[in-house]
Amino acid sequence: MTEPLLIRPDDARYWGLISGSNTRWVGSPDYIRLVWSTEQVVAALQQAVDDDLRVVVRSGGHCDEDFTANGKVRAVIDVSGMDTVHYDSVMGAFAVAPGATLGRVYSTLYKGWGVTLPGGTCPTVGAGGHVAGGGYGALSRLHGLIVDHLYAVEVVVVDADGRARAVVATREPDDPHRDLWWAHTGAGGGNFGIVTRYWFRSPEAVGDDPARLLPTPPAELIVSDISWSWDELDEAGFTRLVTNFGEWHERHAGPDADHLSLYSQLKIQHRSAGSFRMSTQIDAAEPDAEHTLDAFLAAVGAGTGATYTVNDRSRVPWFYAVREWFGFVEAAVARWKVKSAYMRRALPAPQLDALYRQLTREDYPHPYAMVALVSYGGRINAVATDATAAAQRDSILKLMYVTLWTDPAEDERHDRWIRECFDAVYATTGGVPVPGEATDGCFINYADADLADPAHNSSGIPWHRLYFKDNYPALQAAKAKWDPREVFSHNLSIRPA
Repeated sequence: MTEPLLIRPDDARYWGLISGSNTRWVGSPDYIRLVWSTEQVVAALQQAVDDDLRVVVRSGGHCDEDFTANGKVRAVIDVSGMDTVHYDSVMGAFAVAPGATLGRVYSTLYKGWGVTLPGGTCPTVGAGGHVAGGGYGALSRLHGLIVDHLYAVEVVVVDADGRARAVVATREPDDPHRDLWWAHTGAGGGNFGIVTRYWFRSPEAVGDDPARLLPTPPAELIVSDISWSWDELDEAGFTRLVTNFGEWHERHAGPDADHLSLYSQLKIQHRSAGSFRMSTQIDAAEPDAEHTLDAFLAAVGAGTGATYTVNDRSRVPWFYAVREWFGFVEAAVARWKVKSAYMRRALPAPQLDALYRQLTREDYPHPYAMVALVSYGGRINAVATDATAAAQRDSILKLMYVTLWTDPAEDERHDRWIRECFDAVYATTGGVPVPGEATDGCFINYADADLADPAHNSSGIPWHRLYFKDNYPALQAAKAKWDPREVFSHNLSIRPA
């Protein structure tokens, strides 16, 4: 067994381990503990508790906020080395360690058994936080969220007496620890303990053949990447295009709707970029898939007065697309700020008007400011709102607001734009997408601490309702039971009841 490593500030490696992918957040912990087993996590957590240190866990390091990198954190337990993926015949499910990146997960499952999970499209994201937040991806309309296939979780928790121990919790109805499993199906990371292993098996799976226990990915995809020039779109054309995209998803949002294998990202960059793109994939084996894709592209562009440029239209193996295709697999810039919204229907007129104004502002000519509208619904919407902690189960789209940059001196400028943009789009509901007819709150894995700040959320709706809706009391009960000492906390962590 690899021995744990203790990295302190006098170690040259320290400086490469005190921040994650978003380099605007840099911590100053007393140490980073690198671990490779559940036993090592138990020992490391016990030491931090005994020393009364504020402790956090890091797996892939893709957190949008400073939850794992801020001045209050004194000990970081880094589980990125715990990256195995294998079939566990005893559990009858696939075991995934928290440090395994999504790329590793997809590769191992596909090469070994021809199966996959409907997780995200960024292959460098770690499973640890992605799963806990209820991750979604290009196959989710067809197969649901990644947590809809979560069978069990192993978590190192701290009891009321300060003792660290590992607990395995499953989705079985008679499991006395089932609430701990449920709490890891959409509440986000850093809440209840340190995940050391996930097990996946689809709810409808039967038998013990590993090749039949998780979804089978498409053999081949038809992929499309197109772009529109801002010069060809006036406000009416822009409004029509975004409305068309939303209305298509309204018509295809149900669990049994047609074309659930079609997944698309409409990535609207600021006008200063000159153009913006829409990337789409569809299972090539779907009957008349080429026609379906053509019809989708035509529906989105109808009545806009603009024509699109084809950047790519090809047939590719699914395994290539999930690792390499530029339409979804894109590199991140060093610094960013993100916000989110769930949509229950196409964007209403006031939101469209505000979105256009913000994306064409001449006082903020930044080509890496973007609002992405992403396909949602389908089989995601077949699951009850309280079956998992991921409560938004009747949405059609997920929106991501993001601005990316490199210069630390520009932090305030970019934060100001995205806050003003978000506030303007949701001005009628206090600057946030309050659950209602059109919107349904926010996505915890696009963490946004502004939601807990009255200066940026004047809706009167607390941040936890925006993320968890009516599931929050059950999450509070799980917090009180499994983390009674509040060992794990951050700006958007679950508060005990």
